[in-house]
Amino acid sequence: MQIDTSGVVHAVSFIASPNCDERPADAEINLLVIHNISLPPDEFGGTGVIELFTNQIDPQAHPYYQSLLGLKVSAHFFIRRAGMIIQFVPCTKRAWHAGISQWQGKERCNDFSLGIELEGSDLMPFADAQYASLSALTRCLCDHYPIRHIAGHSDIAPGRKTDPGPYFDWKKYASDLGEKKFFNAMQNFL
Repeated sequence: MQIDTSGVVHAVSFIASPNCDERPADAEINLLVIHNISLPPDEFGGTGVIELFTNQIDPQAHPYYQSLLGLKVSAHFFIRRAGMIIQFVPCTKRAWHAGISQWQGKERCNDFSLGIELEGSDLMPFADAQYASLSALTRCLCDHYPIRHIAGHSDIAPGRKTDPGPYFDWKKYASDLGEKKFFNAMQNFL
């Protein structure tokens, strides 16, 4: 995988999300945030997440979608159950994935983070193919940006968010990455 100067990763699909803006001029991308998402909840393989991130979700398609009316969110990346990666926002831009958040005393995590959504939920394990893609993407991002920390959404928005959830295997993720710098970045979870 390679990243161009605009922050787009080659070799992955790109679907542009309008739910992004410019990062602050002094922002250093140093945090990777892991999330989970499925739409409808606990269902996989559909187009709901893509539609949500591109503001095209049909509120009549599922009863849960009524609660999403007017919601404008995105993430930089979405990893499907089979490991396919879709990018929605260039890394150089601020995706709207973290909401009200703080990490190590610094608020507004969207300003200095990259968000990766895994297709999943808090109720079941993630697929091996997702860990493989997540590890490859993490290596690529860490080679290109000064990422020093990796955290879950629940860690930057405690009490408000629960993802990536109890079934996300931090030890497997760290083991798949295999380098000491990654263990240091995830020291809170190992």
